[in-house]
Amino acid sequence: MADRMVRRMGLAGVVFAILLAPATFAQDLGEFEKNLTQFTLDNGLTFLVLQRHNAPVVTCYTHVDVGAVDEVTGITGLAHIFEHMAFKGTTSIGTKDYKDEAKVLTRIDETFEALRKEIEKGDKADPNRVAELRQSFQSLQKEAQKFLVHDEFEQTLKRQGGTNLNAGTSSDYTVYFVNLPENKLELWMLMESERFRDPVLREFYMEKGVVMEERRLRTETQPVGRLIEDFLATAYKAHPYGEPVIGHMSDLQAISRLQAEAFFREYYVPSNMVVAIVGDVNPDRVKGLAKKYFGRLPRRPDPGPVVTVEPPQDGQRDVTVEDPSQPFVVVGYHKPGINHPDNAVFDAITDIMGMGRTSRLYENLVKDKRIAVEASGFQGLPGVKYPGLFLFYAVPASGHTKEENLEAIYAQIERLRNEPVTQEELNKAKTRARAGLIRQLDSNEGLAQQLTFYEALTGDWRNLFKQLDQINAVTAEDIQRVAKTYFTTKNRTVGVIQTTGAESES
Repeated sequence: MADRMVRRMGLAGVVFAILLAPATFAQDLGEFEKNLTQFTLDNGLTFLVLQRHNAPVVTCYTHVDVGAVDEVTGITGLAHIFEHMAFKGTTSIGTKDYKDEAKVLTRIDETFEALRKEIEKGDKADPNRVAELRQSFQSLQKEAQKFLVHDEFEQTLKRQGGTNLNAGTSSDYTVYFVNLPENKLELWMLMESERFRDPVLREFYMEKGVVMEERRLRTETQPVGRLIEDFLATAYKAHPYGEPVIGHMSDLQAISRLQAEAFFREYYVPSNMVVAIVGDVNPDRVKGLAKKYFGRLPRRPDPGPVVTVEPPQDGQRDVTVEDPSQPFVVVGYHKPGINHPDNAVFDAITDIMGMGRTSRLYENLVKDKRIAVEASGFQGLPGVKYPGLFLFYAVPASGHTKEENLEAIYAQIERLRNEPVTQEELNKAKTRARAGLIRQLDSNEGLAQQLTFYEALTGDWRNLFKQLDQINAVTAEDIQRVAKTYFTTKNRTVGVIQTTGAESES
């Protein structure tokens, strides 16, 4: 479940949800503090335990502070690949005989490395040697299959009532989650801690094939996917936010299991993880189980943040993808990350400019001018941990051009820069924020997701609620100031799909 443009909707939902009256949410924060227990194990792993006794179920949510942004040249896509690997089991889960399986896995690694080195010779590669190594590589992978108990990790939890077992990778983080009957919490503690204490990356090269096919389907055969990938690479010259979460195809082909193991050892450390347990639980029991099982994970050095800083942009950048498909336009502006004081202002702008059928972009481009079938704007791509982008986009309607849509988007941005938004627009945004937060926090899973997100990315889960005060304090002057500061031509990147073929634009 790689990061896509939809992640910003979850954040936007919380963000908008944040537009409540401060007094109301201050009370809610107080209630949360009464029911939430936070503790950190000796190895650095943080737990958030929230009691909700309305049903005998529990959501178990692991947030690892590692994503595509932590990759370097040559291993793009590895954070996402490891997400897949975390379901493959351990030395005792997913295998019939690990001792003999390990020998075959070692031979697979050695053969892959030899094959990779031979291929890297290019024109000087021995085709007979390449064919021989490929054959051996395929045979060894088939041999390894006889040791497998397929999907044992997943099926064990499902047999015990587990639902919605899943994971996701974004630019900023990786998450793993499941819903379980409350009396199966200890089983989850055992299995979740074991897969991060003693993982076996079996079927690694087969799973790489799955990821490569995913890339073909979601990026290479999708014009909007190709445009967004090129758009990010154009907007970012230095920071790894410019790299795709799914990874580059050549990197996916070349990455080895040994590299994945090294990536795991560096980033899957206790101090880089936050676990939320939300539901019908006893905090003292959770703490005891956490010490018993997760306390076994060894303390290792914290990998630290990405130190690369994207330099200021000094002029508009443009990228075009030519394709027979429908035209598409996207406009992006560099902006600060989630911990900047203006983050709440960008959330309010998102609501006013881009959320729903009453937003300015939809009203103007879709309803009034009818030059687009869809138009919106939002913050959060490709991530929010570091300075990201605020995006505006539109899908031109039949008979209308990308130029018309760009002009209309620019006109709405200039309006935002030069005219204060109305008090009615601000009030609506704040009301929607309140409703959005209520929706986000209506389920155990939603609570676990947002609590771990804010704890990991802002340093304190309470900021989920404090954000409400910040958004509630946003003024029309703030919006105009931020628009003038960031929505400038030299800070802009523009991406378009140029329709080609018989139905192309004139």
